[in-house]
Amino acid sequence: MLTGMEPFRINISQSDLDDLNTRIDATRWPAAYPGAAWSRGVPLSYLRRITEYWRHEYSWRAAEAKLNEFPQFTTEIDGHNIHFLHVTSPHPDAIPLLLTHGWPGSIVEFTGIIGPLTDPKAHGADGPAFHLVIPSLPGYGFSGPSPDEGWTTRRIAKAWAELMSRLGYDRYVAQGGDRGVGVTRDLGIVDPEHVAAVHVNGGFTFPGGADPDDETLSERERIRVRRMQEFMSESGAYLALHSSRPYSVAYAFNDSPVGLLAWIIERFKDWSDPAKQLPEDAVDLDQLLTNVCVYWFTQTAGSAANAYYEDAVSGAGWGPKEPSTVPAGVAQFTTQDIALRRDDEAANNIVHWAEYFRGGHFAAMEAPDLLVADLREFFGRHH
Repeated sequence: MLTGMEPFRINISQSDLDDLNTRIDATRWPAAYPGAAWSRGVPLSYLRRITEYWRHEYSWRAAEAKLNEFPQFTTEIDGHNIHFLHVTSPHPDAIPLLLTHGWPGSIVEFTGIIGPLTDPKAHGADGPAFHLVIPSLPGYGFSGPSPDEGWTTRRIAKAWAELMSRLGYDRYVAQGGDRGVGVTRDLGIVDPEHVAAVHVNGGFTFPGGADPDDETLSERERIRVRRMQEFMSESGAYLALHSSRPYSVAYAFNDSPVGLLAWIIERFKDWSDPAKQLPEDAVDLDQLLTNVCVYWFTQTAGSAANAYYEDAVSGAGWGPKEPSTVPAGVAQFTTQDIALRRDDEAANNIVHWAEYFRGGHFAAMEAPDLLVADLREFFGRHH
């Protein structure tokens, strides 16, 4: 064991499980709104059905045992406890790969791609193998709430560089989605002598100022611009709330498991494959509930929301980006991923761009086969 790193095993107490069940049973449901649909938020009948499954059929202990199959550790970096999975490949020439989740995700996002990435031959594939480092973002999951202010995207990237150094990886690659995009990009800026290449699902930018009638855009790009406008007008309120008043909602998240479930499952409805009618059609329901449970048991829903505030007040999440010269790859899944290539190329060294017609924002959960293949192709050429 490397100095300063402690083995970690998830072990939620039975009293915490009992408390969760008690709170679910005591949920005070709102009145049903006649004809209410997803356009008004999560429908009452739908949420009651999912909650019933959560309470009586879903097994946290089974999920916990599955997560504990992966080697886990904690270490302190810059005053913050950092939890991470470190899954090494049996192949000696494996490429070190750092995976960064986003919100409302967690390490749970990646459980379906760990095996295929670390041991492709065992999963019937050729191509490079990877040693995987999968940290829980500061303020998220088993890294716990942040002990101080200022955990911006850039500060997290510096912490990740330190983590990879402690693990002895002199040269490595990185991948991320959602908030993990910014961390992954910044990692290439703060540690370019060690980061060989970066890859993101979704893209680096938002087409906020683009015109959906711009004839220089492809039809798919125009759809993406319209999707961005729809997002900001109909479902982007969470972004404004997290960026301005995160602790006003933290009390509800930390007290009501059903409230937390509603807040997160709505994101899966809004952001997953548009061809799928319900969140569980796009993402395995047990995996989704395990992700919610990680937020609940670690009491990090509020501190995770606060991460948006940190970038907003520092300016780190907005405005022009300093150029990055590290080779970068982008994988976009359906029209849920809205970045335009011309915008991404303005400040990034884009050498790979792939577009897929299934999947969505939660690529590792929705289309793990496509994401794994894309990572193999890109990092097989750039590492």
